[in-house]
Amino acid sequence: MSQKQPIQDWEEIIGIKSKKMPIDNAKLIARLTKPSGKVDVILDTDTYNEIDDQFALAYLIKSDEKLNLQAIYAAPFYNHHSGSPGDGMEKSYHEILKVLNLMGRREFEQVTYRGSETYLPDETTAVVSPAAENLVRRAMARDEDNPLYVVAIGAITNIASAILLEPAIINKIVVIWLGGNALEWHSNREFNMYQDVAAARVVLGCGVPLVLLPCMGVVSSFATTGPELTYWLKGKNALCDYLLENTITEAELVGQGKCWSRTIWDVTAVAWLLDERFMFERLEPSPIPEYDDRWSIDKTRHFIKYVYGINRDPLFEDLFTKLAK
Repeated sequence: MSQKQPIQDWEEIIGIKSKKMPIDNAKLIARLTKPSGKVDVILDTDTYNEIDDQFALAYLIKSDEKLNLQAIYAAPFYNHHSGSPGDGMEKSYHEILKVLNLMGRREFEQVTYRGSETYLPDETTAVVSPAAENLVRRAMARDEDNPLYVVAIGAITNIASAILLEPAIINKIVVIWLGGNALEWHSNREFNMYQDVAAARVVLGCGVPLVLLPCMGVVSSFATTGPELTYWLKGKNALCDYLLENTITEAELVGQGKCWSRTIWDVTAVAWLLDERFMFERLEPSPIPEYDDRWSIDKTRHFIKYVYGINRDPLFEDLFTKLAK
């Protein structure tokens, strides 16, 4: 089946493959309650794509009072930083290792996995990778009352592939994804989304508990500037100097001019697990990503948790304080 022939009834597909009952909204809503204790987390990241993934990875590791990092997956991406989705994934894999080395946390190298080398060919075919297989193994070992939290900050290919390989994992995980734009935004052409719309349709349609952080119109407010970054990060440690230099270099590379600001997008997906002050959210029927860069809305669909606002200042304070330690 090609991407131009989308699957319409994921409840039926998942029900057949996993022999589960149709999606239970009451159970979904309960699973989408923000956890109060320490939780096990996986990070799925296209780390070499831009500068914000490095911030998010470091922030997650330095938030170990609440987050217990279990594994890191390299996600595919394709833009001016890569020659193909597979090349982007490979560069992200090595960038993860670089950040871990800068942090003096090389023990996480043993649980860092390469992800998909291509995007999904359609909505029913998984792209098998070490990351997808690892997620299936880890998720299936969990109790449903103790889910694994999957923070995804790139194209969601690895997560969709794991669900296609073993649909029963939707009862064992909670996915937090930075992807798409706000429902009210005029276009849904967003980098994490348009790279692999088929994967987004799988994840948003299968009934997995999902927290969605839209980019333009929501997370786009989480921006910082060169002077602010310099004040908080310069000279604090090797990691902070690398993050500062990376951000300034990227701003110059894309020609943002002298008076620039930069959204540190991916940090917000990690932050959802940390403090209720950091963002505002509500329940929404799961929207449908279309191949024409639009959302479709069906009010009868299962619920997701939809983040509609970011409380910028306390989140940046927490981020900068932890990075500088």
